[in-house]
Amino acid sequence: MHFGASMFFTDYSMTAPDLAQALEQRGFESVWAPEHSHIPTSRRSPWPGGGDLPKQYYDVMDPFVTLTAAAMATKTLKVGTGVCLVNQRDPIQLAKLVASIDQVSGGRFLFGIGVGWNAEEMENHGTVFATRAKLVRERVEAMKEIWTKSKAEYHGEFVNFDPIMTWPKPVQKPHPPIILGGAFPQAARRALRYGDGWIPLAGRGADILDSVAKFRAMPAEDGKDPASMPITIFNAPEDLDTLKRYRDAGISRVSTSVPAEKGETVLPILDRWAEMMRKL
Repeated sequence: MHFGASMFFTDYSMTAPDLAQALEQRGFESVWAPEHSHIPTSRRSPWPGGGDLPKQYYDVMDPFVTLTAAAMATKTLKVGTGVCLVNQRDPIQLAKLVASIDQVSGGRFLFGIGVGWNAEEMENHGTVFATRAKLVRERVEAMKEIWTKSKAEYHGEFVNFDPIMTWPKPVQKPHPPIILGGAFPQAARRALRYGDGWIPLAGRGADILDSVAKFRAMPAEDGKDPASMPITIFNAPEDLDTLKRYRDAGISRVSTSVPAEKGETVLPILDRWAEMMRKL
């Protein structure tokens, strides 16, 4: 089982290079950066975490910028979007961003994606909330064409372009792993349909391993057996017994969420995790 950490990188948090180096030194496998382009002041959409939306959601930097800085400061640490809001980005430009960060990192990029929860945020990008999931699927399918073909084209309901040529292509073949974030069963179904893994969130309701068991019992789709697909648990608790359960259940990766604070707050948390990693 691999270990990662995510942070909302802001102008008052640890920098991405500093956190990335601290993670690599302690044996972590990956660093993750979330995404919000902005937060509309209406606050019509409730935060899935419950209560008031934390300040860091308003302040978070662009994940591709911070993850590139993290990659340049490290040698082996993987860098991942946790998660990229594909429904708020142009697929042709996003395909170039993903391929570019995979190139400059030497093939260390993990493409975590989601369909989003903030309706008014995505509406400001011209995305209809009700059809956002299909839009994301089409954009991912279109990006796969771009990453794997010298002349790519795609014709769908929401994404449509005639043959184009664009480089670079990703280092990882056929492309960086596409890992679907979200709850069971919708996100799990998306992971099977067009992804390479699933990211459920711990700490929101029932035991996350119950959802994992249901996912693994789902029928195979497009040649993908859910029982063998990698699972990454986000928001993993700082609890050794729970992590042992995750490990014994065959979870591929866990990632903890560290606060958007300076090193004096974050580094002790990482040290405690490093000690648990040694015990595991």
